[in-house]
Amino acid sequence: MISNISKRYARAFFEIAAQEKKIEQYHSELSKFSSIISQNKALKDFLANPIIEQDNKKAVVEKIISQLNFSGMTVNFLKLLVDKKRIETLPDIELCYRQLMDEALKKVRINVKTAFPLSDKMKEYIMANMEKITGRKADITIETNPELLGGVIINVGDTLYDGSVKSQLNNMRNLLGEAR
Repeated sequence: MISNISKRYARAFFEIAAQEKKIEQYHSELSKFSSIISQNKALKDFLANPIIEQDNKKAVVEKIISQLNFSGMTVNFLKLLVDKKRIETLPDIELCYRQLMDEALKKVRINVKTAFPLSDKMKEYIMANMEKITGRKADITIETNPELLGGVIINVGDTLYDGSVKSQLNNMRNLLGEAR
């Protein structure tokens, strides 16, 4: 569950990005740094450890940032998170920021799971229909999962469209079980 503090930091940074018309650039930078923290358990534990002095954390963050060529605003924001002892909440802040960005840019994120890789024509078909249904530009992620046996599962926000063979077989099994 995302805290109100993460939402406030995300909103504040988003408002600055909107004023500077750099919404997507700042999200990209936040996302990049957030993924560095998420993928490196030692770094994540180091930054979350309350015993370690803030100066040491700030030095490590500055060292990482210096190699990434971020904008000054993102650098200052990340340093502020370290100073305020909030750097470990960056993944939540990045998620909130992305939601604000998607709303402002009228985008919807769609996750598609299929048993087999989709053709380009099928990807375009799904994207076009999802854009038509949602009235927003679709940002689609496709994942292959052989356990589905066939069909497709489409996740749009809180809505799930499950047309997988596995799901339909389970439904038939449940119906047959009830009929006994």
